[in-house]
Amino acid sequence: MSTSTLVCLGLGYSARHYAAAFGARFSRIVGTSRSSESAAALAARDLGGRRAEMLVFGGTTAEPAVAAALADADALLVSASPDEGRDPVLATLGDALMAASRLRCIVLLSTVGVYGDHAGGWVDETTPPDPARPQARARIAAEDAWRALGQKRGIPVAILRLSGIYGPGRNPLVNLRRGQARNVAKPGQVFNRIHVADIAQAIEAAFAQRADGVFNVTDDEPTPPGDPIVFAASLLGVPPPPAIPFGEAVKTMPPMAASFYAENRRVRNDRLKRTLGVRLRYPTYREGLRALHAAGEPGLDF
Repeated sequence: MSTSTLVCLGLGYSARHYAAAFGARFSRIVGTSRSSESAAALAARDLGGRRAEMLVFGGTTAEPAVAAALADADALLVSASPDEGRDPVLATLGDALMAASRLRCIVLLSTVGVYGDHAGGWVDETTPPDPARPQARARIAAEDAWRALGQKRGIPVAILRLSGIYGPGRNPLVNLRRGQARNVAKPGQVFNRIHVADIAQAIEAAFAQRADGVFNVTDDEPTPPGDPIVFAASLLGVPPPPAIPFGEAVKTMPPMAASFYAENRRVRNDRLKRTLGVRLRYPTYREGLRALHAAGEPGLDF
């Protein structure tokens, strides 16, 4: 794809890190943002020595410039999330996607939240989705719709289900320094995580192999929520925040944060490694946080 165009519908945190790490394989990178102010700010950012051409896409109308970019797209990275139960891209740009004759592969960023609660049990890509939260149900509907579009077009669609994302600018080291880290204790609760650099690896592998199907993009070790905070505090040489029982902490949690604690599962990543051949740079939060600390975190959030 040395002379190809990458279109990122939603140039968010993960997409920016992908563009910075692997954008050199594309001759042109086009991104979208919801506002002209955000688009202008993103257009000025250095993404690994590159700049993205930024367009405004609010998700309510099929802007001609975005449709024109899709007509030139060879690879499409979709990180725009469903809004009010609908996929904004498919709802407004479906015709443009069906007519995008150069498009060869699609990567959709989704979430492991689609699996719902498994009482701490293991899930993999063969586990039927069972989402309780409306946002997760919308994600499943979006996954199904993108898969259907790929089948109509004869284009592979790789659906990457991401665990809790951390990386430069977004991690317990930063939260501790800002006084925002909360050590919430809920017996039996575990979470998986994934470093944004490993998300970038997974996206690249999916594009390079023109992968099709679902892949869990997650680390090797689901752990209690407080473990990374305690470890980060040890790296900084400061006492960890005191543990707060979940029943007390939930009283001041935003509803979205509280909903995460209602679901408990351990997510396998065997298919990511076996089929896509991804070797995680940061198989657990310990490697990831050590590297961020060594790099002088807080670092740049692209």
